[in-house]
Amino acid sequence: FKQKTAYEIYQCDWSSDVCSSDLNGQDGSYLAEYLLTLGYEVHGMVRRNSMSENQDSRVIHIADKITTHYGDLLDESSIDRILQEVMPDEIYNIGAQSHVRISFDMPQFTVKTNALGVLNMLESYRRICPKANFYQASSSEMFGNSVDEDGFQRETTPMHPVSPYGCSKMFGYSIVKNYRNSYKLHASNGILFNHESPRRGSNFVTNKVVKTAVQIHLGLAEKLELGNLDTYRDWGHSKDYVRAMHLIINHPEADDFVVSTMGTHSVREMTKYVFKRLGMNYEDYVIQNKIFMRPEELQYLKGDSTKARTILGWKPIYTFEEMLDEMIDYWLNVFKK
Repeated sequence: FKQKTAYEIYQCDWSSDVCSSDLNGQDGSYLAEYLLTLGYEVHGMVRRNSMSENQDSRVIHIADKITTHYGDLLDESSIDRILQEVMPDEIYNIGAQSHVRISFDMPQFTVKTNALGVLNMLESYRRICPKANFYQASSSEMFGNSVDEDGFQRETTPMHPVSPYGCSKMFGYSIVKNYRNSYKLHASNGILFNHESPRRGSNFVTNKVVKTAVQIHLGLAEKLELGNLDTYRDWGHSKDYVRAMHLIINHPEADDFVVSTMGTHSVREMTKYVFKRLGMNYEDYVIQNKIFMRPEELQYLKGDSTKARTILGWKPIYTFEEMLDEMIDYWLNVFKK
């Protein structure tokens, strides 16, 4: 048995034998844990943060089992240095400016990180370790409001993104396909629909709703401010989706796969469930605030992951309700301590 090395990039997360970007992010931390259970040597790239506690807070419990390297997707020299040192078998690029609403406030940074950052990764990968397998975290936001007649978005659905984030991810998706075809690299895209967990940043709508609802339940807050309550998303659990990443990168042929639950729920439905679970009526506490609205709204996402389920044998384990229950229990435990 050859121990594989993974490199994760978290806005930047890397592993040797596995390298990954965004190691300290939601996906990066779960991916690192999962790869360790499979016997990988895991390396992750992290950006320096003036608050050192924020650099490894989600992976502190496995800090002695992984190796982290300082770097940045926009600093080609750091990517080169890490790849030359690690020489990974698998590279997971899951680093990004990933908040869609904030991408309207910071469009240039978003595009530089999510588009040029992917190109920087591909160039270093092509020159230094072209025999490695490469995974790019692509996004359902690339579809925009384009939906097939049966109500699903799939690998063949036209892409018409409606945010700087979606546009930047579409470039990353396209350049991965270009490098795959031009240089015969094993470079694949996972087109992941929304996925959440207790480790999701609390400025994202799911964890914002859960965290604030728990605070209201415990008398620590009075109101919850949200944007559009009637947008629909296909929400799954990050733990399920990192399993899909590993299956995609290890598929014999590089390819692109939609990863989704094949169901959709509105922000209103999600909010109603969370408050009801805590014995409250969401209508008594939720206020709509235009500041949280997008200039151009993405109304509906529902992914068809038939290809991944058929070819890779992947399917989600968590239900929508189980995912939210886990998040609710997490915040109850946090605030009751």
